[in-house]
Amino acid sequence: MKGKITGPALGALLFALSFPVSAQQAGKVARVGVLSGGSSTGQPLHDAFRQGLRELGYIESQNIVIEYRYAEGKLDRLSDLAAELVRLKVDIIFAGVPGTAAAVAAKNATTTLPIVFTNVSDPVATGLVASLARPGGNITGISGLGPELYGKRFDLLNETVPKLSRLAVLQNPANPSVAFSLRELEMAAKTLGVRLQILEVQNPNDFDKAFSAIAKGPRDALAVQMNPLFFAHRIRIAEFAVKNRVPTIYGDKQYVEAGGLMSYGANILDLYRRAAIYVDKILKGAKPADLPVEQPTKFEFIINLKTAKQIGLTIPSSVLYRADKVIK
Repeated sequence: MKGKITGPALGALLFALSFPVSAQQAGKVARVGVLSGGSSTGQPLHDAFRQGLRELGYIESQNIVIEYRYAEGKLDRLSDLAAELVRLKVDIIFAGVPGTAAAVAAKNATTTLPIVFTNVSDPVATGLVASLARPGGNITGISGLGPELYGKRFDLLNETVPKLSRLAVLQNPANPSVAFSLRELEMAAKTLGVRLQILEVQNPNDFDKAFSAIAKGPRDALAVQMNPLFFAHRIRIAEFAVKNRVPTIYGDKQYVEAGGLMSYGANILDLYRRAAIYVDKILKGAKPADLPVEQPTKFEFIINLKTAKQIGLTIPSSVLYRADKVIK
């Protein structure tokens, strides 16, 4: 019959018609904007995020492009950088370091672009989401449970430092969660009968003043809040603590690996790897409003015995026994 298409010809035609669509889908390149209050150098957290993306099949410059915007420790720049990412029309914004400040800046910049955050102290209290189970807007991610762990950190300090009664605290007032953090700090201190000395550090020039106040005392130990400025200067903080024989506790093991005494908190690198899962789901069509906020369930207690010896502190065996990792 005239005009009849045979089986092989029909198959070839269908293949030709479907090929452009398949090629377009396979060739789609996602654009992810990374908003960070930290520095563009030495970012193990963002390395962990990229590792998570690679594990999900994303390869930079092939099927994904990442646009980085760093505030270099100046958190007041985050708003402008978030607006810049919106103008670039990225597909999604990942609010990196620090989670709370970057997430707030991103949410203020757009109500339509999807946003994924990580390591946010209290996303409900800071107004980022309506609830953990149903975020309800264009933003979701992973909570860090930072301030809620102050009680545990203070307990560990109390067991480690003889007659702990006065505790200095490094705090960045530019962090949006500072009010919530201070409330948790005061509750934990009251429970143990510890007096707090809050020292505000908002830029690198403030460290010398804070260090001078700590060195003059009176104080028995130091607690360092999670913050990109403190993370960038973690070696400087650790060296000060060793020189002045100040027992110090942190919320992330990377501080201890840099010479700090001990830390207790979630595995931050793992949180950043897991954030890639949220990005992947949203790029594949999921809505942030329908993705519940995840909370960490595993926490690590790390001790640096070398640092303990340097400051002349003996770690009780009952405390050493509970450590997940001991650096010797």
